[in-house]
Amino acid sequence: MYVSHLTLHDFRSYPAADVALEPGVTAFIGRNGQGKTNLVEAIDYLSRLASHRVASDAPLIRAGAEQAIVRAAVVRDGRTAVLEVELNPGRSNRARINRSPLPRARDLVGLVRTVVFSPEDLTLVKGDPSDRRKFLDDLLVLRTPRLAGVRSDYDRVLRQRNSLLKTAGAARRGSSAQEGALSTLGVWDSHLATTGAELLAERLALVEQLRPYVGSAYATVARGARRDDADIEYRPSLELGGARTQPELAEALLAEVERRRKDELDRGISLVGPHRDELLLTIGHGAGPATGASTDEAAEADADPGAGDGEEAPTSGGPRLPVKGYASHGESWSFALALRLASYDLLRSDGDDPILILDDVFAELDTERRAQLAELVAGAEQVLVTAAVAADVPAALAGARFLVGEGKVRRDDA
Repeated sequence: MYVSHLTLHDFRSYPAADVALEPGVTAFIGRNGQGKTNLVEAIDYLSRLASHRVASDAPLIRAGAEQAIVRAAVVRDGRTAVLEVELNPGRSNRARINRSPLPRARDLVGLVRTVVFSPEDLTLVKGDPSDRRKFLDDLLVLRTPRLAGVRSDYDRVLRQRNSLLKTAGAARRGSSAQEGALSTLGVWDSHLATTGAELLAERLALVEQLRPYVGSAYATVARGARRDDADIEYRPSLELGGARTQPELAEALLAEVERRRKDELDRGISLVGPHRDELLLTIGHGAGPATGASTDEAAEADADPGAGDGEEAPTSGGPRLPVKGYASHGESWSFALALRLASYDLLRSDGDDPILILDDVFAELDTERRAQLAELVAGAEQVLVTAAVAADVPAALAGARFLVGEGKVRRDDA
């Protein structure tokens, strides 16, 4: 799979852009702020209908424009399809395939697969639990696009349920307002358990499938590391016991919701469900806490109801430690790279070569890690690289080169 042509209208800094691409490695070279990342961001947006840089669509539309359009010709198994998304602020986005409208924009998700490496990847290791949950969900949707609907349904249920909890919690005890909210809440409890169980089951399965790839990737990019030096573990917000099937998980979620009813009414938020879960990242050595690392994970979770419970402090002298707070900067970078490489390998195991995007990554890595990463990804069907200067691109990633500056993108044939 590769993108053979990219067209932009009023996307980010570009009133218009038209770039012919090819398989193999393509590098976009330009000073910071010239728009090179905007090009690869547009391709990634087609993959997930989300940006790896910002949380909403509004910043993606050029200042003063009413809408933005991203269009790409994608070649897969020798056949070309033209994918297009129209970004409309304040209104529903629209999507097309070969000029034919799709019923919903999200039907475009997963038709082109991308894996993005960027400086923001450190948030996978050092950020809130919500960053790691998003990492899992994005990968789930790329592999199984219908799960975009499940995730959307769960978010809708959560918003409605939180609204009812706030209403019931604030109303006078025994009042008609409270009784009405509580009677309706039971319906949304059931919806939360059903949709939450499906999302939870998919995440649990994904982590088990991803785990061996993470260990292998970490051993490749971290100096002197072994396959068992890095591990991931899914930490749900409730005790699952032996529950693993969707019906069993739904039953467990519903029982926990009922058990924590009083706490939820007191706080006006949903305290049980996949939105409170954590992906625990661990390394297998006895490093001490990193200087300045935060140890008050519970306070972080309380400050952000959507963030979930934080990582537990490791047992003193234990063989495995959480990466967050205990890994060095180099180890954190290696783990972040390992997560992305593991995603790439897992997607490849499904039968498709995803498009690899390396967005200003090499400037963050030392010479040895640059060379290691370049060798690992050089054989991908399409690799898109952005860099401030040509010297940042390793020799192993020699290929087509475009110069980006002053709003223009031109091929460098020198």
